Amino acid sequence: MDNTVKPQCFCETESARMLEFDKIIERLEGEACTRSAKDRIRRLGPSLSESGVRAAIRETSEARMMMERCGNPPITALEGMKDLMEAAEKGDCLGASQLEKAALMLTAAGRMKDYLIKGKGQDLSLPYYEENLDGLDGVREELNGKIRNGKVDDYATKTLKSLREGIDRTKERMHEKADGILRANKECMSDSFTTLRNGHICVPVKKEYKFRISGSVIDKSATGNTLFIEPAAVSRLYGELQELMIDEENEERRILYTLTGLLADNADIIRQNSRTIEKLDFIFAKGKLSLSYDGTEPEINTERYIRLVNGRHPLMEKSVNVPLNFEMGNGINGVVITGPNTGGKTVAIKTAALSCLMAQCGLHVAGEKAQVCMNNFILCDIGDGQNLSENLSTFSAHITNVLDILRKADRESLVVLDELGSGTDPTEGMGIAIAILKELKRSGALYLVTTHYPEVKTYAEKEEGVVNARMTFDKESLKPLYQLVIGEAGESCALYIAKKLGMPEAMLKEAELASYGTVSGTPASASDSGTKTSSAGGAFCNAQRGTWEGGAGRDGNLMEKVKNAPIKKQNASRSGVFLADKFKRGDSVMVFPDRKIGIVCETINEKGVLRVQMPDKKIYINHKRVRLHVAAQELYPEDYDFSIIFDTVENRKKRHQMERKYVEDVIVSGE
Repeated sequence: MDNTVKPQCFCETESARMLEFDKIIERLEGEACTRSAKDRIRRLGPSLSESGVRAAIRETSEARMMMERCGNPPITALEGMKDLMEAAEKGDCLGASQLEKAALMLTAAGRMKDYLIKGKGQDLSLPYYEENLDGLDGVREELNGKIRNGKVDDYATKTLKSLREGIDRTKERMHEKADGILRANKECMSDSFTTLRNGHICVPVKKEYKFRISGSVIDKSATGNTLFIEPAAVSRLYGELQELMIDEENEERRILYTLTGLLADNADIIRQNSRTIEKLDFIFAKGKLSLSYDGTEPEINTERYIRLVNGRHPLMEKSVNVPLNFEMGNGINGVVITGPNTGGKTVAIKTAALSCLMAQCGLHVAGEKAQVCMNNFILCDIGDGQNLSENLSTFSAHITNVLDILRKADRESLVVLDELGSGTDPTEGMGIAIAILKELKRSGALYLVTTHYPEVKTYAEKEEGVVNARMTFDKESLKPLYQLVIGEAGESCALYIAKKLGMPEAMLKEAELASYGTVSGTPASASDSGTKTSSAGGAFCNAQRGTWEGGAGRDGNLMEKVKNAPIKKQNASRSGVFLADKFKRGDSVMVFPDRKIGIVCETINEKGVLRVQMPDKKIYINHKRVRLHVAAQELYPEDYDFSIIFDTVENRKKRHQMERKYVEDVIVSGE
């Protein structure tokens, strides 16, 4: 019993299955003709040699160009040539059908050589493979001249033609003799025609007349009433026929041995032809695959940089696939994609990772343009991962896979994780997700993850080298747009979708209360509100002085107003207020999900982003993550100088001096 463990093909690995690379291999295999090329395709995996990858991609590109300019290559599926040549070299005699197959292979080599020669004027290197092909025109003509339709042709030699003509004449004389005896002895016959029994021409004689016909009984009927007799005259001719057929067989065998020897003499050339055709079959299969999904040649870099322009998933129809524009690297090692379910997050990360994998296998990438980096591993955790045979839950399977990924990942790896931290308690899942992201950052790998956790979005927003991304969603039609926007965090839109689909207002309020601790802008409880707002309002800690100053200088009750005021509901779509007017400078606002209080220092811009002064810094944030806490007009007089809040003491002094007189070499710094 053979206990040797066969090496696993890359397309059979878990990462390949998750990225659907196995389906790409199936399609590529379907484009090949020869068994050798199909076997090579099944073993295809990413190369770690930059020069090897570039060469493989260049071959794919040239194969596609050749087909676009010169048509499909004349490659034929020829199986068993290796066995034929081994038999010929051992001295065996090849049969006519085997020699005919060899002739077809030589014909295919000649046609392929002509095809490549035609492409030499296209300024490509691939056509120069024709130098490794030799059609052996003389051998091919000899085979085609003596073998036709799987047998030795009548005109192979004069001797063979003469023998076969003699056989035909003898058979004709045998039929004439038998027919003459049949007509002359009608009363003795049980039928009016001759018959062939065991290779002998016989006449059907009634049992009672068997002694009237001179000859040998060859057979008899089932009833025994009819005997099939070969007449003596026919029997003499049958002997002559047998001698002629023996001579014919010897002549055929002599011809077959001669042709087999001719092939054996050129075995090395024929093997070279086979290897070249099989290699070209593999290369042109890659070109055919590229044509099938309108691929493009990817640029390979070692700078850990990935960029896709209008990229597509190669297994999706081009007409329905929304192009993906994606970029990471150059200081951005991690991308965190968020957005609604069925919004295309998984397709996006699969497209990016599969493009890198295909490029490293020497294949074209589906899309307009692609720049991909070399990776030592492409590690994935996509899908629910549940394993019933090993009694693993979805969460357990994810964690098991992710821990294995973290052990392997390094600065040369690409990691793809779908629904990070899912399958368990949301709070703990969020913590695990952030811990995994931090470990990935420490590894130095490029990583692409999807998640729904707002805390993960916040982590990505603050962490250097990590960026948020979102999948777009049409709130009017409730349909995902499948477009990736890098640099912005997405929303699940669950409450909005539920409302559009008819969820009762009471249920929506319960959901909002459970999710955000507020209902229609009101804090969940007074105590909660008090604890969350105690460090904010119209006054902030000055970073340079370390003391509280601000609105209290003009209004001693300002802090109390801020603490005790309810959060005011702001809904531009309901109130008819334009987005730019949603917040005023000086408005006290609550920032979610941390529920921290800040003051608006710059109103909403055309991208829906405003700037908020927090106790220790100023931040830019999307208006959707901000709720009005106390309006500015309730906190400040109409002529209130907001520089008291937003500017440093040093800058205010400089401005005061410059208002009274010209001051040389004074620069007012801004944040």
